[in-house]
Amino acid sequence: MTEFNPEALSAIGPKEFAQLVKSTPDSKISEVMASDARGKILDEVFSRMPSLFRAEKAGSTQAVIHWIITGPNGASNTYETVIENGACTVTSEPVREPKLAMTMEALTFLKVVAGDGNPMMLFMTGKIKAKGDLSLAASIAKLFDIPKA
Repeated sequence: MTEFNPEALSAIGPKEFAQLVKSTPDSKISEVMASDARGKILDEVFSRMPSLFRAEKAGSTQAVIHWIITGPNGASNTYETVIENGACTVTSEPVREPKLAMTMEALTFLKVVAGDGNPMMLFMTGKIKAKGDLSLAASIAKLFDIPKA
């Protein structure tokens, strides 16, 4: 199995990524996500969102979602996902008012996008904090082709 680092992530597909997250100990993922590699890894994951977007499931959904990924020493990265007109775009420079803002640690985020964490359970246990349209939060997972490792 590949080592958990930005170079490895750019070379593997979504299914392999999911397997990598599931097979890497949480402590190792947390360690890497507290390092300088954090931004590159998050950029890599978010850059894949448009290709994993399922327009047929979105229907007429129009939404701006802010993902606030927290890190060590109060640092955070914010990404903006815009779903409109049957397409999904992502930027690391949020400019629009979000319909939904979700805050979570990097480890939690990676588990969710790898299909290794139940988003509803993580919300109920306080690992994901959501502000705004909670019905949108509940339906996000079905809008993306989340790999099953």
